[in-house]
Amino acid sequence: MTDTASEQLAPPLPTGPATAAATTADPGAVDRAAAGPGAAPARRRVRRLAPGRRLPYARLLGPVLLLVVWSVASAAGALDPRTLPAPWTVVHTGAHLWTAGTLRTDIGTSLWRATQGFLIGLAAGVVLALLAGLSRIGEAVIDGSVQINRAIPTLGLIPLFILWLGIGETFKVAIIAIVVYIPIYLNLYSALSGIDNRFVELGEVLGLSRLAFIRDIVIPGSLPGFFVGLRLGVTGSWLSLVVLEQINATSGLGYMMFQAQNYGQTDVIVLGLLIYGIFGFASDTVVRVLERRVLSWRRSLSN
Repeated sequence: MTDTASEQLAPPLPTGPATAAATTADPGAVDRAAAGPGAAPARRRVRRLAPGRRLPYARLLGPVLLLVVWSVASAAGALDPRTLPAPWTVVHTGAHLWTAGTLRTDIGTSLWRATQGFLIGLAAGVVLALLAGLSRIGEAVIDGSVQINRAIPTLGLIPLFILWLGIGETFKVAIIAIVVYIPIYLNLYSALSGIDNRFVELGEVLGLSRLAFIRDIVIPGSLPGFFVGLRLGVTGSWLSLVVLEQINATSGLGYMMFQAQNYGQTDVIVLGLLIYGIFGFASDTVVRVLERRVLSWRRSLSN
C-alpha cells in the first residue's frame, strides 16, 4: 500500500470549537488523538515543588560548621584568646569546673529555676488561652489584659516584683513564668480563634455536644499553634534566666558568668553561653520530636 493510500485511510482529526477548547485545557489531547484510540496517553513530567525528604540530623549542620570555623580561626591565630578563647580552652575550663563541683551545682540550680517557671507559665498560658478562645466573656476579660502585659517589658517588672515577692527565688520563678506564658497564650489563642467556621457548622449538623466539639475539632485544630508557642516559651525560659541569675544569686549559670565578668574570665563566660545554647537547642529538639509524634496525622512541608 502506498503512502498516499495510507493517508486516505487514516481517520481525519476532529475540528471545531470543542476540539479547540479541549486542546486548550489539555495540551496533549491532539497528540493522543493523532496516535489513535489504542495508544497509551503520554505521561507528563511533574515538577516537584516540595523541599524533598528530610535529611537526618540536618539541624546539627549549622552548629557543627560554626564550631569548625571557630576552631580553624583559633588555630590560625585570627582570634585573640582574650576576646574569644579557643574551643579546647573552653572545654578544658568546663572540665575543671565540673571536677571542682561548682559547675554541677550551677547547672542544677539553673535547671530547677527554669523548670519551675516553665511549668507555671505553661499552665497559665494554656488555661487563659482556653478561657479566652472558647468564651466571649473570657475573651473580653482576659485578652486585653494579656495584650497590655505583652506590651510591658517583662524585665522592667523586676523592681516591682522584688518589692512584692522579695529578693529570693520567688520573684525569679515568677518572671520566668511571665516570659513563658505570653507566647503560649498568644499562639494558642490565635489557633483557637482561627478554627474554620465550616467545622463549627459541621459539628452543628452532626449534633455534637459542646464538649465533643471541643475534644474532636477545636483541640486537634489548635495543636499546631500550641506547639509554636511551646517552642517560644521553652526558649524564653532560658533567655530570662541569664538576667535573673545575676540579681542576688549565689549559684546558677548567670551567677557564674557574672562573677567571671568581674575577674575577666572570658573562657568561663563563653562556657556559660555555650551551656545555655545547648540547653535551649536540646529543649527545642524535644518539643519538635513531641510535635511530630502528636501531629503525625498532619501532612505538611515539614514532614
